[in-house]
Amino acid sequence: MARAPTTLHRTEVDLGGLMKVLGDHLYSTPTVALRELVQNAHDSCERRRIEDGPGFEARILVSADPGAQTLSIEDSGAGLTAEEIRRYLATVGSGYTRTLRQRGEDAGAGLIGYFGLGFLSAFVVAERTEVWTCSYQQPDRAWRFVSLDGQSYSLDPGPARAVGTRVTLHLREAHRNLANPLAVRRLLTRYACLLRHPIHCPLDPSLVADAGDPGNDEGAIGEAVNAGPPPWRDDRELSELRQRKLALEFASRFEPEFEPLCTIAVGPDDRPEGGELGGLLWIQDAATYGSSDNRRVWVFVRGMMISDDARELLPRWAGFVGAALEGQALTPTASREDLQRDAAWDRARAALGEALISGLGAIARDQPATWRRILSRHNEALLGAAVCDPRLFALIADQATLPTSHGDLTLPRILERSRGKVYVSQAERGGFEELLVRALGVPVVQARRYGALAVARRWTAQRGASLVMLGTEAGGRDLFEAVDDEALDPGVGPALREAFATGDSAQIEVVLSRFAPAHLPFVLVPDREIELKQRLEADEADRRISTAALGLARLFTGEIAARPPARLHLNLDCAAIVALGRALIEDRSRAAAGLALLRPLVALLSGVDEQQRYMSGELALRELCEVARTLVEGPREG
Repeated sequence: MARAPTTLHRTEVDLGGLMKVLGDHLYSTPTVALRELVQNAHDSCERRRIEDGPGFEARILVSADPGAQTLSIEDSGAGLTAEEIRRYLATVGSGYTRTLRQRGEDAGAGLIGYFGLGFLSAFVVAERTEVWTCSYQQPDRAWRFVSLDGQSYSLDPGPARAVGTRVTLHLREAHRNLANPLAVRRLLTRYACLLRHPIHCPLDPSLVADAGDPGNDEGAIGEAVNAGPPPWRDDRELSELRQRKLALEFASRFEPEFEPLCTIAVGPDDRPEGGELGGLLWIQDAATYGSSDNRRVWVFVRGMMISDDARELLPRWAGFVGAALEGQALTPTASREDLQRDAAWDRARAALGEALISGLGAIARDQPATWRRILSRHNEALLGAAVCDPRLFALIADQATLPTSHGDLTLPRILERSRGKVYVSQAERGGFEELLVRALGVPVVQARRYGALAVARRWTAQRGASLVMLGTEAGGRDLFEAVDDEALDPGVGPALREAFATGDSAQIEVVLSRFAPAHLPFVLVPDREIELKQRLEADEADRRISTAALGLARLFTGEIAARPPARLHLNLDCAAIVALGRALIEDRSRAAAGLALLRPLVALLSGVDEQQRYMSGELALRELCEVARTLVEGPREG
């Protein structure tokens, strides 16, 4: 049986539904309407420059009238014919700018629009939209376009006017904040500060005349909101000091919370493949932690602000950096409020990382005072950053400070004070580390602080120094010299271990050792590797750690043999321990008195934390008080 031929049908569009979806949900905020209409006006000026020549004064005039509750955007650009109104203004998704670009006439990268959706934003904020326009192609004919909802419109011949276009929005009640001249000017300063054609927004609407009126001079309407080029476009011959000052002033416009400390230019040497990326990075003048994320990135595409929070363009470690960037190759989304994560995005992200690292290096080399301020404010964040990039590590490794038991110190200073070793502790607080290093008089790096351990480990490895991880098996071998029973008088070793053994020998191992200082009789050392293993194996910890990180950690902790979670090192260089050992063999009564004094000190001198305590401090104090009373008063009768 022959198969019936396939019939093709044209897809129908529910215009009302489409307009509602696009008008109500395309943009995240109604203020985008101002940006879109200014963009259209700017493209109209570019079109006239391309097609009619540069012999006209490009100008855009934005006037907000609180009395009339209107917002008007007027330009001296190309204007529209009646046919162009029908083909482009009244057709969703069709724009003349795209036509110019496809013809290869995007000279100077001045054209902004592409999707032909920007005019829809007018119907989001306006209950009635009016357009007066006169094309340079028919300068003696003007047109008046009126629409309430974008689904229908009227088009009539209008009164004679200068070449160009004026769009007037009769604002809805909910959006009458756009009739506030000061608020509109502030928005334009943010959205349109990089556009090439001057944009004026007078605070007094009575001063406004047609943008094409030669008498409408700058003295009447004030300075353009985009007066002056951004630093990366400024080709004037200026001193280095003046350039820095202007760059800081520019950065301050985009940094509402933190004053910029210094700036880094993103210029021709930092262009990603496929398009120029220009802009300015700045270091925030505010103290940060390793986990701080104050990145704020403003992105402009062809002069128009697309996003004010494209922080992902900066490296994750750069939580103290802000940026204003202009990328010709970056691709906006349809709403023009974000950027597509495409190849151009990846190239721009890589270029910014390079610009930031090389810029920090230049500041360290050429502006030592500024570099010291950066280090003092962002030291911890830079420690983490140094782990991510070897160039940053080389830059900060000798100058950044690490948190230690003696305060914040540089690694060269730590090595000097520690007599050729860098001691590192992963304890959360206190513990034997604090006691031991206080006795030794050396600083101990607090490895739980952001980036400290990784930087200390890499630095010591590069310089051939010794890194001692307190509380680990390897660190114990470095600190404590093991003593065999054969090196002692017969029976002394077992007697000492028995005397200091606890009720649960599986929890604390008594180890005979030699260590400095000699006046320290013993020290209780919690096994930090065991603590780590226990944390990783807890269900609560499993939920907080990523699968990849957990797998790597378990590769390490899985190699830890079953062993007691703490070791009590008895110091055989200490005269008291040596004497006690002899007494345990020769005179148990003298040994009992010594033990009564020494055993309660284990908890107090070792400074163990609550999770790994050998004996509570309260109990230790009770026992010491009782021993002291007995020595003074003698044993109680009965």
